[in-house]
Amino acid sequence: MKLKIIFFISILTLLAITSKAQSLSDAVYYLSGFVASDYFKTLGKNNDDLDLVDTLYLRALRYENNDYSEALLALAFATLPFNRMPLHVPVFGWRVDLRLPSVGDSLFKKKKVNLPSQVYFDSPKTEFGDKDKVAHFFGNAFLSYNISFFNLSKFMGIFVELFESSFEVGGGLDNRDLITNHLGELFGKSLNKNNKLLPSDAFKIYSLLFAKFY
Repeated sequence: MKLKIIFFISILTLLAITSKAQSLSDAVYYLSGFVASDYFKTLGKNNDDLDLVDTLYLRALRYENNDYSEALLALAFATLPFNRMPLHVPVFGWRVDLRLPSVGDSLFKKKKVNLPSQVYFDSPKTEFGDKDKVAHFFGNAFLSYNISFFNLSKFMGIFVELFESSFEVGGGLDNRDLITNHLGELFGKSLNKNNKLLPSDAFKIYSLLFAKFY
């Protein structure tokens, strides 16, 4: 299982242009509580996981009064299936356990259980599945939605994978993570032209590209 540094870059980018750090914390807590709720768990019994991602996205937009930038950033943190990042620095042999912006342990555990995990047709049929892909998606969507003069989203997606490979954060290059980053990037850019799009519209492109039809 992996954790991405891209979210540190996201929060630093936000804090450089706004002083709404407390409102971000409040939004992450609210959305995490929504995912951890019995209501969200019940929704998961009657809807597929892409429907759940759309529901969470729409809930974030409503909470942020249709501020797409704030909603995407809050979603990137609220959907993280990790609250700590173990780093192993080569050469020196240092091990550092970094705490990530998150909620309390009890709420976090409930949220992690309920996070959508089957977002692709080939998502692993395990308890964890592709839970990390949702945070990848929204983190890159936030970057591409806000920064159009330079393809920072794609650059950061590749940089983070290389960082992990060098610092041993969970296992090196992962093509499915990179694909998810690109889909998030596409979604963020597209929102600037059509704000009626839903995350599932972008996630479904994966099936069109890689599914085998008989």
